[in-house]
Amino acid sequence: MSRPLITRRQWLLGACSAGVGLVSGCTTSKLGLGAIDTEPYPSTPEQALAQLQAGNLRFMDDQPLHAHEQASWRSMLVATQKPFATVIGCSDSRVPPELIFDVGFGDIFTIRLAGNIIAEDVIGSLQYAVAHLHTRLVIVLGHEGCGAVTATVEEMLHKPEEPKHIESLIKIIKPGLANLNMKLDRDSLLHAAVEANVRWSMRQLMVLPEAKRALAEKQVRLLGAVYELNTGRVRFLD
Repeated sequence: MSRPLITRRQWLLGACSAGVGLVSGCTTSKLGLGAIDTEPYPSTPEQALAQLQAGNLRFMDDQPLHAHEQASWRSMLVATQKPFATVIGCSDSRVPPELIFDVGFGDIFTIRLAGNIIAEDVIGSLQYAVAHLHTRLVIVLGHEGCGAVTATVEEMLHKPEEPKHIESLIKIIKPGLANLNMKLDRDSLLHAAVEANVRWSMRQLMVLPEAKRALAEKQVRLLGAVYELNTGRVRFLD
C-alpha cells in the first residue's frame, strides 16, 4: 500500500503534538489555512523540483503567493522544521532563493557563500540537511553576473589581483574554469564561466563518499541551475 500524502502543515502539526507543552504557538486555533498549505509534502526529489519550478514561474509572472510568512505558520517552526529541498547558492543580494522560488519560512534549507563554492563548512551544512532534515533534492544555484566568477575570469585574463581573501575564493573557483575558451567575447565568456562554476561545484560534491552513496541509492537528487538576473528565470542544467 502506498503511503498517504501529507501536507507540510500536517507534518508540522504532528511534530508539534509530539512536543506538547513546549511551544504554545502550535495550536490549530491560531492557524489560517491557505491554498499552498494543502499541497502534498514532496515525497520525491521530482515533486520537490516541481514545487520549486512552479514557484519560480509565479515569481517571473509577478504573481508570488508570499506563503508561509504569517505568525501562525512561523509559530509551528519554533519546535521543528521540515524543508523539502536544499539550495547551495551565492551570497549575492540579488539572488535570494526563497524569493525567486516563491517559498516561505521553513520550506528550503539555504546555504549561501560567494560564488556558490564548495568549502568544508558548506559540506558540513549540506550533510546536516540531508542526514538530519532529510531533504531529498539538492540544487547548486549559480547566477548570471556573479562577482566571484567574474573576478576569477578577470584574473585568468591577467588583470590585477584581488585582495587576499577574495583570492581564496578565486583559487576554489579557478579549476572549474580551466577548459573555458578564453578567446570568447566577454559576455559569452562570463556566461560560460557561471555555468562551468556550477558544474564544478557539483563535481566536487559528487566525489564525496557520502554523496556517491546517497546518489547511487537514489536517496537524494543533485541538480545544477543558473538564475538569470534579467528575466528572473531559474534555468536548470542538463
